[in-house]
Amino acid sequence: MVLENSYKLEKFDPEVLREYDIRGVVDKNITENTAYTIGRLFGHVVYEKLKSNNISLGYDGRLTSPKLYKALSIGLKHSGANVKSIGICPTPMLYFADYYLQTDAALMITGSHNPSEYNGFKMVLDKHSFFSEKIQEFKTLLQNNKLIKKEGKIETIDITDAYVERILKNISIQKKLKISWDIGNGAMGVIINKLISKLKNTENILLNQDVDGNFPSHHPDPTVPKNMQQLIKSVQENECDIGLAFDGDGDRLGVVDNMGNIVWADQFMLVLCSEITNLYKNPKIIMDVKCSKVFFDEAKKLGCQPVMERTGHSPIKEKMKEIKSPLSGEMSGHVCYGDDFYGYDDAMYVGLRLLRILSNKNKNLNKIIDQYPKTFSTPEIRFDVDESKKFKIIDEIKDRLKNFKGKIIDIDGIRVETEDGWFLMRASNTQNQLTCRVESTSAIGLKKLISVVESQLNLSNVNFKFTI
Repeated sequence: MVLENSYKLEKFDPEVLREYDIRGVVDKNITENTAYTIGRLFGHVVYEKLKSNNISLGYDGRLTSPKLYKALSIGLKHSGANVKSIGICPTPMLYFADYYLQTDAALMITGSHNPSEYNGFKMVLDKHSFFSEKIQEFKTLLQNNKLIKKEGKIETIDITDAYVERILKNISIQKKLKISWDIGNGAMGVIINKLISKLKNTENILLNQDVDGNFPSHHPDPTVPKNMQQLIKSVQENECDIGLAFDGDGDRLGVVDNMGNIVWADQFMLVLCSEITNLYKNPKIIMDVKCSKVFFDEAKKLGCQPVMERTGHSPIKEKMKEIKSPLSGEMSGHVCYGDDFYGYDDAMYVGLRLLRILSNKNKNLNKIIDQYPKTFSTPEIRFDVDESKKFKIIDEIKDRLKNFKGKIIDIDGIRVETEDGWFLMRASNTQNQLTCRVESTSAIGLKKLISVVESQLNLSNVNFKFTI
């Protein structure tokens, strides 16, 4: 048993303080002392800003989460915080707790979609994402060491029933739907059985519903096609209307249509837009720079005002508040509803909204998606590079392409739109990776654009070839 006073404040490895959260390899650059330190710092920041520090706390199903949770909760307690712990949960349930329990802030322990050796921390302060320079300020605050050790308290609260009731509010399924759910052994497994028992007019098939940080069937990242193969097989063999998949902490959604085809986020977002446009006049819909040009073109035809934003659930959520957007999304499967919801990314709620829409249509999902223009494209390609070089590589490419013929969009990495289509190269804010995507209206155009991307990467000493 670890004693409360055995934890100590510890300096951060600079690599773990990332753009949207704090993330690293457990027992390498994320330790129990790191968690304790974050608790002390975040509790201090919350009190300094609000003169109150009631904080909701939760953790995902990773094997390392319980020990980090223990250290973090003690750190928060020593900051003087009143901790409302909801235990193991998906990240959206923790966001809900922040509203339901009327706390000042929320802190989630999760490795999200990263490999199993990783873990991390997502934070919310005063119902706003806590990210970017606010996270970087932790270093200065720790150096100044003005942290006074106090004595708060920790209270354990079960909000499972309240969460399930809220996400099912106003969800009605008008015609019978057969659904295959791949929980991916992630934290959404905490609520899935309770939810489907209350979801009327559905037949449900569950895959990998037990929370298991070993992720025995496949890694819980629905943006990677190989991780969707089990769900695809289930949909086809059981003749389902749809398949829904979740990442490890339940804030990203993957979708498979009734024929077993993966429906990417920029495609199913158009289905969601078809409902939103009937609820709002010219609604502003946010999508990130990785999304297809088809989305932006088709959303306009539906009567929406599509807005391109840099990738990242944190900046997108803040942009939603700024422009009063009822719906936003990104290619990774983070989708946020402001309409009839709180404006954060809850993959289960998004999946339920999609089911509601499908149950009111006379076409199946495959036919709905089939009506949109077809393109030739790569999936979102991610590959490892040196963490210290990833942003430098993108800056070099930006400089070389500044006079390239086409429309240059540099709000996040570099996206170039030409008569052949478009390509994107950007550095990941959550991993030591570069992300690339290429799309064209023709196979020849796709090859031309891929050639540009590969040559630019080679000029920056990155030896990478697309395999399509």
